[in-house]
Amino acid sequence: MALGGNPVFANNKNFKDTPATRGNVYGGADTMAAQAQLSAQQLQDLYNKPSANANQTGRMTYDDVIMKTVMTLGLVLVGAALGWFVPVLLFPGMIVGLVLGLVNSFKKEPSPALILAYAVFEGMFLGALTGVLEAQFPGIAIQALLGTLSVFLVTLVLFRNAKVRATPKMTRFFMIALGGYALFSLVNFFLMIFNVTTTPWGMNGMDIPGTNIPFGVVIGLLAIGLAAFSLIVDFTSIEQGVERGLPTKYSWTAAFGLTVTLVWLYVEILRLLAILRGND
Repeated sequence: MALGGNPVFANNKNFKDTPATRGNVYGGADTMAAQAQLSAQQLQDLYNKPSANANQTGRMTYDDVIMKTVMTLGLVLVGAALGWFVPVLLFPGMIVGLVLGLVNSFKKEPSPALILAYAVFEGMFLGALTGVLEAQFPGIAIQALLGTLSVFLVTLVLFRNAKVRATPKMTRFFMIALGGYALFSLVNFFLMIFNVTTTPWGMNGMDIPGTNIPFGVVIGLLAIGLAAFSLIVDFTSIEQGVERGLPTKYSWTAAFGLTVTLVWLYVEILRLLAILRGND
């Protein structure tokens, strides 16, 4: 049986449950005979060897995912530094980052070059946006960064301790809520473009009737919750990928997914803080 529903494995004869591969996996007569001929010293030498890394096994590992994620986030920071000092990079970074993000999302095979390029341009957008808001609300950048790290660490701890899991029921609810949020964001964007609203954040800047609470606070908290659960989905996918022994190239896909979610989380926290600070 082919591994999962991934066409990469379904169309690869090496992953099909044939008599030949079954013998290789569980050990045929020839293999067992060869193993019986190993001397005690040879067995001890094999035992003393260090564990194989991702390059040697050709399989995705947690260490490999962590290294590639750090590399990708490092380039986000490089792009952010450029955007911080050159604010005009905000719109080019946003547009190119969005295009590269969509291209990487729909590619069947991961492209390290395109993923790293996405990180740089998305970083430019984040840096420029943060610089503009920092000029209006001093200290907001470090607050948004600490908030993003806090949510990430709490989510990771909850996942590692099996407190939260991306069950099918929760995932369906997540997709419905995400679709509703995406529709709201699209409508709000066009309202802002055509100057239908008078607030800088569109409907997010309007107060809830009868209160002094901006509508964007409620939407922002919902978005941060969605981004946090998206991290749970990412962690679950990575865990399943490692357990299934996916090829090491898919660690780039995992790194890209984590980067996209962290960027989304940071933007939502930054926007929520800006709305709160602007309402003071």
